[in-house]
Amino acid sequence: MRISSRGLYALKALTVLAERHETGLVKIHEIAEAEQIPAKFLEAILVSLKHGRLVSSQRGRDGGYRLRRPPDEIRLGEVIRMIDGPLAPFGDAVELEHRVRTEPRHAGLFDLFLQVRNAAAGILDHTSLADLVARNSRVVARRTRAVRRGKD
Repeated sequence: MRISSRGLYALKALTVLAERHETGLVKIHEIAEAEQIPAKFLEAILVSLKHGRLVSSQRGRDGGYRLRRPPDEIRLGEVIRMIDGPLAPFGDAVELEHRVRTEPRHAGLFDLFLQVRNAAAGILDHTSLADLVARNSRVVARRTRAVRRGKD
């Protein structure tokens, strides 16, 4: 599985929208600045997410973007598939299963790839944007505590 820059930026932008879900619209330049994403690139990503019905937008001076669903209803696997395609290194799970059944010499290799794909999908399909926001907070807090201990 490989996540493109586009996929990574989509996840970062959606995290900002998840963090600010209760406060309303977020302007594109605020997301771009907070996540250091080129604004034009971010705009194209947000259009894709809008077409995928993950975000909605409002035009105008007071406009911006917001999540269409609560953060706990949007799974990371859904986002990655929307932006980057299948999670498997060679096509999707169906194609890998076919290769396991038909590959003359290396069925075990494709079975391993299928296992990796299934493990990644299991994690990503059970992790929501809300989970990611909470995880970010925990990791940053743990890192901050470690730095403080190192300075003492």
